[in-house]
Amino acid sequence: MNKQEIINILSDETKNDWLFKEANRVRKENVGDKVHLRGLIEFSNICKRQCKYCGLRSENKEIERYRILKDEILLYTKNAIDMGYRTIVLQSGEDNFYDTDKMLEIIREIKKHDIALTLSIGEKTYDEFKAFKKAGADRYLLRIETTDKRLYEEMHPNASYENRKQCLYNLKSLGFETGTGCLVGLPNQTIESLADDILFFKELDADMIGIGPFIPHKQTPLKDCAKGDFWLALKVMAITRLCLPDINIPATTAMETLNPNGRIIALQSGANVVMPNVTSKEYRAKYEIYPGKICINENPEQCRGCIEGKIRAIGRTISKEKGFRKG
Repeated sequence: MNKQEIINILSDETKNDWLFKEANRVRKENVGDKVHLRGLIEFSNICKRQCKYCGLRSENKEIERYRILKDEILLYTKNAIDMGYRTIVLQSGEDNFYDTDKMLEIIREIKKHDIALTLSIGEKTYDEFKAFKKAGADRYLLRIETTDKRLYEEMHPNASYENRKQCLYNLKSLGFETGTGCLVGLPNQTIESLADDILFFKELDADMIGIGPFIPHKQTPLKDCAKGDFWLALKVMAITRLCLPDINIPATTAMETLNPNGRIIALQSGANVVMPNVTSKEYRAKYEIYPGKICINENPEQCRGCIEGKIRAIGRTISKEKGFRKG
């Protein structure tokens, strides 16, 4: 699809049913009915960035900060493996405490197990990315959030739009399965810029795309802004599936924060991945990127059992593979 065709579909509510069914069909034909579960470890909520939409932003003084050290990260990893996860996702704010040497130690220990490892720890230098890859990291998630340069710079004080894009191209060139994504419903965002986001995902040939609605956090500058629209976020996700048929697309937790059946609806509209949290309850509520996050009072076993039951209820199965892109 070209930009105008994407804009037309995003703008036309009468095409919704067709779009979601078509995305589901393309998903089934290209990646099958198996759902990949990724075990998410949120190991630090300390962040040097000042992103205006994020509750972890450095200027939020009301949040209780935490760090999980290597031995505890490895314990969460072992527990996740015992529960059947084939991919671990290490996610944090941009916390300088975890320098390259510390991250390399953690990566090497985790990769002693027969699992895939995804990192989601923010912008790094080319040499840092290269070292992570050499140590065994398989995937890297770095959401661009918006490809509208003006909006990006408005939302990300003291950050470089060009560097963000360069990081993504660096990751791709180093052989990482490269993940990115966008927020839908940011203040002053347009349908045209959402179309550009989708076209950028295709230009990058991203391997994973995470899409979620903007949800305002009361301890950020955007606290009084309107939240994003669930159905518009779902449409962006579905069109992304049509444009990149064989990639991995998660049903994001933000979808379910706005709609009680959000993740299941997403799985029936093009998504094929779910990322249950395998961090313990004591940390979950403190990793508050946005308010109302689901499952913060459940333990990892409950999260796994709950989502597995929902997936089976719609006739899908849990993959036992590491879930690399097949294309």
